[in-house]
Amino acid sequence: MRFFGMVLLVGALVIIGAECNSEGDALNALKVNVIDPNNVLQSWDPTLINPCTWFHVTCNGENSVVRVDLGAANLTGTLVPELGMLANLQYLQLEYNSFSGAIPSQLGNLTRLLSLGLENNKLSGPIPSSLGNLKSLRWMRLNGNKLSGKIPITVLKLIYWGNLQLLNVSDNKLAGTVHRANQTEFFGISTKRNFPSLQPVTYMSERSISIIMPKLDLMNLDI
Repeated sequence: MRFFGMVLLVGALVIIGAECNSEGDALNALKVNVIDPNNVLQSWDPTLINPCTWFHVTCNGENSVVRVDLGAANLTGTLVPELGMLANLQYLQLEYNSFSGAIPSQLGNLTRLLSLGLENNKLSGPIPSSLGNLKSLRWMRLNGNKLSGKIPITVLKLIYWGNLQLLNVSDNKLAGTVHRANQTEFFGISTKRNFPSLQPVTYMSERSISIIMPKLDLMNLDI
């Protein structure tokens, strides 16, 4: 019986160790893909089994990564799809750097994410519709980039059906149509196409929601 218990314990440790390794691999994939002139990521040693000892990384009691804080770290590079492997991540703060290229669609796998801070980088391309999977998300800051195309309806649904409290997509190259519900109180955004202008909007329901985006055309669709 004691032997059986030891087998279970060893098995559990192997599973935890494998998870830590996969999270460390995901973070190391980001490290090798960026230029880090200030050696902010110097402690990110891939030979260590546990990324929880790395600077700018926070883990929970089960040694799983819940925060990555790399705001204003003077990093240059692209975001890697491996970031979507951080299953328990709650805060991804990469704001005020020089990340370029597309936002990986794999970030939509981070279903426990509360805050996505990608503002004031050089990100381009469309906003991935997969970000609409982030039902727990409270703060989404994508402003100050070079994002283009339409705001996905899946993302806008987070305002009404999810927990989103702040959506900032201002200072990008967004165009097209913003879809809204038939309820006139859902968005108070001007119908005039005036992309350089910003329109802060507050929608009152059970919580207060702040939306900051360019003024775009509206089309009434059921959300």
